[in-house]
Amino acid sequence: MIHRPFEVPMGAQTLHLGPTPLVMGILNVTPDSFSDGGDFVDIEAAVSHARHLVAEGADIVDIGGESTRPGSEEVSVQEELDRVMPVLDALAAASIDRPVSIDTYKALVADQAIQAGATMVNDVWGLQRDPEIADVAAQYGVPVVAMHWDTGRDREADIISEMTRWFTRSIEIALGAGVAPNKIVLDPGFGFGKTFKENYILLNRLHELHALGFPLLIGTSRKSMLGKLLDVPPKERVAATVATSVIAYQQGGHIFRVHDIRENRDGLRVAQATLYGPPAGAED
Repeated sequence: MIHRPFEVPMGAQTLHLGPTPLVMGILNVTPDSFSDGGDFVDIEAAVSHARHLVAEGADIVDIGGESTRPGSEEVSVQEELDRVMPVLDALAAASIDRPVSIDTYKALVADQAIQAGATMVNDVWGLQRDPEIADVAAQYGVPVVAMHWDTGRDREADIISEMTRWFTRSIEIALGAGVAPNKIVLDPGFGFGKTFKENYILLNRLHELHALGFPLLIGTSRKSMLGKLLDVPPKERVAATVATSVIAYQQGGHIFRVHDIRENRDGLRVAQATLYGPPAGAED
């Protein structure tokens, strides 16, 4: 698989997507996320973890204030703002030297987060739950990640065909709001509205989504598709996550949203060297 190159402007920086995989570090400031719920709700702990993610090699830090694990309860706009805004302010004060993404599907949260320094919007509902979020992204000129989470899809239809239909609508919303085409990233949404088997079908056929013409963000980190296969708890799914990251990279994935930065970065570097050759001087 040869990686199609993309350049995604993100604030003062540009994400160069292609053969070199980028790693997005997860910073959940929630009490109930499936893997690290409650670990970083304290501002000091959140900033410390952000520093850790950067030290381990994260290219982007993704901040989320609402859990999307199965069975989780939705939170109000105000509660989500109360969780993420102090952390965004603290990260800005701490001069965290990485672009920050806000993981939200709410337009108002995205608006406030961008004003506080976020330079990407990561929407698990693919801009279709609150389409005004695309208007916010366009207003500030930030890129959007549109994830596939279609709870009403035809379960008898081919999953890639159904995902293509969903993404086509997400792309229409983004472009219609004025989001530039080079600021759209697609996320196939592993674990969201998909059966155990479908997740592995998707991983095997991921390359088919390149027909849509946009870069892909992959999020398999510590998910239940791994836990159900191996019968291990979330924090013991690191090696399995690396395996899925490498497979997804070989299928043309560009950005990898993970909890465990160093392990995934190491696996992806090996995959990159295998497909494209090791960097000059690496053997010296």
